[in-house]
Amino acid sequence: MTIKAQILSISEEMTAAERKIATVILADYPFGGLASIQELAERAKVSAPSITRFVAKLGCAGYQEFQRRLIDELKEGARSPIDLRATQDMSARRGFLPAYFERVSSRLEQTAADIPEDVFEAVCELIADPKRSVYVMGGRVSDSLARFLTTNLRLVRKGVHHIPADPEMWPDYIQTMTKRDVVVLLDFRRYQPSLLRFAETASRTARPQIVLVTDQWLSPISQLAQRIFALPIAVGTAWDTLVGSLALIEALVVKISEDEWESSRARFEAWDELRDDLRDKSAPLRPGKAGSAS
Repeated sequence: MTIKAQILSISEEMTAAERKIATVILADYPFGGLASIQELAERAKVSAPSITRFVAKLGCAGYQEFQRRLIDELKEGARSPIDLRATQDMSARRGFLPAYFERVSSRLEQTAADIPEDVFEAVCELIADPKRSVYVMGGRVSDSLARFLTTNLRLVRKGVHHIPADPEMWPDYIQTMTKRDVVVLLDFRRYQPSLLRFAETASRTARPQIVLVTDQWLSPISQLAQRIFALPIAVGTAWDTLVGSLALIEALVVKISEDEWESSRARFEAWDELRDDLRDKSAPLRPGKAGSAS
């Protein structure tokens, strides 16, 4: 578990001094915790011993170990496939494929265990709200997941927009946003600077609700997001897995569709009717309705 995740997990148990420390650290995570103990104490307006007790509550033997863990998180979030390949361990007794599927399956189970149900429900409510527009974008690799989410959400509600990768197009989308709208961003290690710039500009000018899907080391966008899904992605190979992210996206779409079934069904029916009208009547009919994987 990351330091940030630990801090959030004990937030209800903190003393007033510990809340001040946590606020300073999380406001500029992880760099807020890399200052000297005297500087952090001054910023949080607490004593140095208060900080020592705080890091002990996080399981650290002292402030140096606390900072070492933060530095390790920074390194982990910046690791490239080459770095990961150097530490790869895929010794398989039953063949590569069963061993790999076993690892991915364990990450999927961990994803289900790590996501708080109340956070999932809150994000579903945000995205399902017909009064809010939804904007979705991912990074160089994760944008394929963003497109998948956009395509499926459009089947159950209107007002869903996929933001293109070209920054020259972004002002048009940001100008249409309001503080009621939802922006879903997907960003995994090695985090994409352009996504952070987009989030910063959108937050400053439109102040939408940002939902971030990232990994356990947390994209820098986490400082701007109101809701965060921090998912396990490492499977001990040069390639991280996005299976948990895909499962989360599918779960969001299914939950929203089920909760809003009457409106979803009406949209499915209208969609299929329009598809039939637009289909080339001379072409042979192909199976597959709006909600299928056709």
